Amino acid sequence: MRKRNKVKQLNRVTSHRHAMMRNMVTSLFEHERIITTRAKGKVLRTYAEKLITRAKKNLAEDIKPESALHNRRELLRHVRNEEIVIKLFSDIAPRFKERPGGYIRMVHLPERQSDSSQMSIVELVEKKEKSRKAPPVKGKKATVKEKDARGKDAKGKEVKGKEKEVKKKEKTEGKWYDRFKRKKTGNPDL
Repeated sequence: MRKRNKVKQLNRVTSHRHAMMRNMVTSLFEHERIITTRAKGKVLRTYAEKLITRAKKNLAEDIKPESALHNRRELLRHVRNEEIVIKLFSDIAPRFKERPGGYIRMVHLPERQSDSSQMSIVELVEKKEKSRKAPPVKGKKATVKEKDARGKDAKGKEVKGKEKEVKKKEKTEGKWYDRFKRKKTGNPDL
């Protein structure tokens, strides 16, 4: 007897729906934020939360090795990328260790112009903050962006006036719009 076994079909056959959910949940765990339609997002939210709960089971101290392996294989059924599964166990699940549920947030967006579909952002509630500034590469001279206004580079060394001019010239030279600039010549008519 089929009682309350209905799933959201999203106008797709079963194999397409499963493949789509696998791809979407892999992208969600990789980027921690995706934009999709509202109907797909609601289905994705329940799908992803079950996977995070499964990954959280491996955080218990008294878990048997065969249970941990079983949890890993169950996640590999849904998330086919092994790097994302490692990220799920090592990074995402520990973030939600104290949270009993509700790992995914949906933010509604305006309708898509092309077909008026309702759009949403689906993201993890506790996102990892990414640093905006890249560390300087060893053996490379400091760029203009790494220098502060006082004429010092990122390491705190004084930069000579001639080097400042060279850096400014390097910054403006070789840009794509240089070929459209008018060359300065002695003729005032040009």
